Amino acid sequence: MSTQWLTRAENGADASTVREITLAAFPTEQEADIVDVLRADPAWIDGLSVVATDGDGRVVAHALLTRCHIGVEPSLMLGPVSVRPEFQRQGAGGAATRAVLDAARRQGENHVVVVGHPTYYPRFGFERASVHGIELSIEAPDDAVMVLALNPGQPLPRGVVRFAAGFGI
Repeated sequence: MSTQWLTRAENGADASTVREITLAAFPTEQEADIVDVLRADPAWIDGLSVVATDGDGRVVAHALLTRCHIGVEPSLMLGPVSVRPEFQRQGAGGAATRAVLDAARRQGENHVVVVGHPTYYPRFGFERASVHGIELSIEAPDDAVMVLALNPGQPLPRGVVRFAAGFGI
């Protein structure tokens, strides 16, 4: 049975639910704590925290984009992306991810970096960042560091990714 996920920008009433989902989706509190810290960080961009809901309006997934830089060029960092465990592998996370990437395009953003599963994020158009001259200042598997050009007419910058302070990197 296929579920139709509805997506929308997170609102203030969603913060505790997003934390609950993130805690359930990851083995430690680290990702949930990062989201909470980023809410108060200048890297937070209104409209780029998106939730997916089921037909009853229950929030089941969340995707977040925050400001980062590739070299000196403003960019976006995707993550965390969280899905309630009982809704994983049903498309809710993908719906939230597609919606937040679309919102970034509408806001005129040009590129997104993600550090994540190398077999999952290419379905959204992400490619290995290193082939574009993009790298991290921390250790991560090369195939897990990916980049997406939101605007094909805008070339990808080269350089080291600078995370928002809320990531603690």
